[in-house]
Amino acid sequence: MLAQDFDYQPTLRGSTLRLKPLAQKDFDGMYQAAGDPGIWVGHPAKDRYKREVFETYFASLLKTKKALAVIEIDTGKIVGGSSYYTPPDLPDSIAIGFTFLVREKWGGNTNRELKRLMVEHAFKTHDIVYFHIAPSNIRSQKATMKLGATHLYDAELNLSTAPMQWKCYGLTKAQWGVSQSNI
Repeated sequence: MLAQDFDYQPTLRGSTLRLKPLAQKDFDGMYQAAGDPGIWVGHPAKDRYKREVFETYFASLLKTKKALAVIEIDTGKIVGGSSYYTPPDLPDSIAIGFTFLVREKWGGNTNRELKRLMVEHAFKTHDIVYFHIAPSNIRSQKATMKLGATHLYDAELNLSTAPMQWKCYGLTKAQWGVSQSNI
């Protein structure tokens, strides 16, 4: 499969999570998951828990046609979201970001399963997956390094509405293989 044939909105299934293309009908479930102010403490958009702010964010995610709803299989509830995107400084590459999970899913296997599903899908067409994380989001930086990713560089990039500083991480297939063998 060629990189230009990459499916940005696949339906993926793991042992506890199902990822599906984000749709307008997912707004209520996504907002219910995102409505906790504690989720956004480390993010640049600290007020994303407010309905009017989240509405704008949700609309922008829908417009990309690259966003996924993260659904807990046992309950059928949306527990977060994530996206694939093309890094502006690496136009032939793939990145994963704009990820959030309800706090009940922090510190366990949920983020690892979510990223496993997305990373393995990305590796069908790409040899490296990128992650861009705000310098203040230490929790996400640590979680990304647990996947096997390494910090590559810092850059000012426009990933959404305005340029800002990002810590740029990369995860190769080889690094992923090592991190999976250490589980």
